[in-house]
Amino acid sequence: MRTAVCPGSFDPITLGHLDVIERSAALFDRVIVCVLVNGGKDTGMFPAERRLEFVRLATEHLPNVEAARWDGLLADFAQREGACALVKGVRCGSDFDWEYQMACINRGLLPGLETVLLPASAQYVYFSSTMAREMIKYGQDLTQYLPAPVAQILRKGKD
Repeated sequence: MRTAVCPGSFDPITLGHLDVIERSAALFDRVIVCVLVNGGKDTGMFPAERRLEFVRLATEHLPNVEAARWDGLLADFAQREGACALVKGVRCGSDFDWEYQMACINRGLLPGLETVLLPASAQYVYFSSTMAREMIKYGQDLTQYLPAPVAQILRKGKD
């Protein structure tokens, strides 16, 4: 079984993230969406457990996708899960430059761990979690940017 990890903060998960996850699910037998907590501190707009819940809601239609939280090095998580690849979406050249550096580091930590960079689909290339957080702060409708169950929860004002 070929396992891939789709890592990120997912603060919150966007339709662009979901697009990369769905495409990964078509390429690998098992995909783990890993909600990363940077440096052991949870400083996002949403606590890690809430982000994990959002990821689970957004991916429940994908039978070979699961979600997990991780507070340590991504390479350690990949090794623990027996992953052969990390899958990341890239929207622009600066994303590629950063992800290339991270791929080299992760492969140095875990030889044989590949990084697959998927170019963002055109309709999602301009939108980010940072933009979503700003729109949430000002009470804007996020239906066209976030997975439906997540947008619905936020619209109801539960967060």
